[in-house]
Amino acid sequence: MINVLCLVSLTTLLGQTVENRIAPPVNYIRETCDEHSFTSYLRQLPLLPKGSKVVLYNGQEKRNQAAAYAVIDMEIGNRDLQQCADAIMRLRAEYLWAQKRYGEIKFNFTNGFPAEYKKWAEGNRIKVNGNNVQWYTAGGKDYSYKTFRKYLDIVFMYAGTASLSKELVAVPYASLSPGDVFIQGGSPGHAVIVMDVAVNPQTRKKVYLLAQSYMPAQQIHLLVNPQNRSLSPWYELSSETTGKLYTPEWVFNKSDLKRFISGNE
Repeated sequence: MINVLCLVSLTTLLGQTVENRIAPPVNYIRETCDEHSFTSYLRQLPLLPKGSKVVLYNGQEKRNQAAAYAVIDMEIGNRDLQQCADAIMRLRAEYLWAQKRYGEIKFNFTNGFPAEYKKWAEGNRIKVNGNNVQWYTAGGKDYSYKTFRKYLDIVFMYAGTASLSKELVAVPYASLSPGDVFIQGGSPGHAVIVMDVAVNPQTRKKVYLLAQSYMPAQQIHLLVNPQNRSLSPWYELSSETTGKLYTPEWVFNKSDLKRFISGNE
């Protein structure tokens, strides 16, 4: 009986990823990508079961559940830290950490201080006193996930849309790729990440998925398309490269599209 129950539990988990659960629209296909790419990482993110509610850091449910199509299965801690830009930095950092590309994990605080993960993992910590930020030696080398996660919380505390928008490079809307970010820096500001792209081989038209966290800190969730319910959760990459992008809880300009400097692989 125990073996049967274990088998049932495993089978219920099959297909619970962005790629396996969310099929492209009719006549669209996902383009192939390298298995070690950021695109592949985003596609393979696990999802909570259908119907799961978006939960805040304190265990309460997000007020606007209608914004979410699916919820990513990833812990967010119990503090109000992992908001919109933080969730994007989390995904990028998690990918790089898994690839052991430690030297590429670096985010600037709002005041411009460069918080480098490798320096943190080598035993240094960050002291913040007002606008004065500095490193100090605190221990030995530790590249464990636990220490990495603590590093991320410090980043979430002192970085945000204002700092991340300065780190990213603007790219044309027509070149949109998985891993790109629509971002408006400020207080408040907002950011959403392109999770996947599919293409129609005949027409070459493209569609894409978006995901976000929000305020207060909450689980990362894929967004519905409020402007086109028949296409939802996919968004159409229109031929018009200017204008607005309407998401459930924020309106972006198409010119707000940016990319991590090291590329999206």
